[in-house]
Amino acid sequence: MDDGDLARVRGWVQAARSIAVLTGAGVSAESGVPTFRDAQTGYWAQFRAEDMATDAGFRAHPQRVWDWYTHRRALLAHVQPNAAHRALAGFAQLHPGRLTLITQNVDGLHQAAGSPDVLALHGDLCAVRWLDTPQPCCREDRVSDERPPRCKVCGNALRPAVVWFGESLPPQVWSQAEAAVRRCDLMLVVGTAGAVHPAAGLAHTARAAGARVVIVNPQPSALDALAHCLLRGTAASVLPGVLGEATG
Repeated sequence: MDDGDLARVRGWVQAARSIAVLTGAGVSAESGVPTFRDAQTGYWAQFRAEDMATDAGFRAHPQRVWDWYTHRRALLAHVQPNAAHRALAGFAQLHPGRLTLITQNVDGLHQAAGSPDVLALHGDLCAVRWLDTPQPCCREDRVSDERPPRCKVCGNALRPAVVWFGESLPPQVWSQAEAAVRRCDLMLVVGTAGAVHPAAGLAHTARAAGARVVIVNPQPSALDALAHCLLRGTAASVLPGVLGEATG
């Protein structure tokens, strides 16, 4: 990575009134978070993604899918935020209102590092929500000890609060993300291959609206052609230098 490019981007950060950041799996991988596919080892290797991450798969085998997500949560038990998470959180705390953090990750590490108001496009692995529209009887004090837990009155099940294949992104979160990239004058796209839509489209929106776009990734991505600058390095090695010294 060229030191001149790093200094140039640091200057853009200092000058930017509004910064949008989109993070992907590469940021979490540096903390040792296994990807969805990496977690499908041992017993879980026999199941297709469609069996474990769709509404239909959950309804067909609710206990199996619930246990799969329990397994994934256990893999996160000792994982800690890395330097990239901390750099983003530190900048946001030092400059309230200047940075909007949008993530495709579901592991909660940005929040654990202290980033405020994270827009989690794909949900939260450690949270749950009702499978079907909750009725008045669907209350925390009426949840069974089954796997998955169910309302003792109507039988409605709790499910992981993540976005499964074939599901739409949370409308309010997506609306906030789109608004952030439309108003930003600098967008950092960090640790994502740019292959997952509609999240990848946010970089196109920012560029079309006149923002500078910076790609931070050790490998080529599908979004490189949009970039005003490519920083070839890992998030943990690049972001502290870009954001940690950008105190203007």
